[in-house]
Amino acid sequence: QVQLVESGGGLVQAGDPLRLSCAASGRTLFRYIIAWFRQAPGKEREFVARIRWTGTAGYYADSVEGRFTISTDNARNSVYLQMNGVKYEDTAVYYCAATTTYYAIRVDEYAYWGQGTQVTVSS
Repeated sequence: QVQLVESGGGLVQAGDPLRLSCAASGRTLFRYIIAWFRQAPGKEREFVARIRWTGTAGYYADSVEGRFTISTDNARNSVYLQMNGVKYEDTAVYYCAATTTYYAIRVDEYAYWGQGTQVTVSS
């Protein structure tokens, strides 16, 4: 069982940086892969980035590669999404999710979800 709580969303201007945080709790976090997904109004939830709890094997969607960085802080039981050079099209609710399935990028591969945090980018 894993509990996830996102924070850090808000209103930012295009080009600004923003860091999202995901606080995780559970007995065996080292077994999990943590990912960020996002869902814009009227669109399906989409994969953004994932990382192993150990901090290795980061993987990104093409749309954010080179702009976003996913990282872990095991001491703080947290996963971060550093968003640099945000664009209007990055506006969405961002969700943190957990799975024990390696290489997972589909929504249905993730069993545990946070409640989401809203990111709004003004152009």
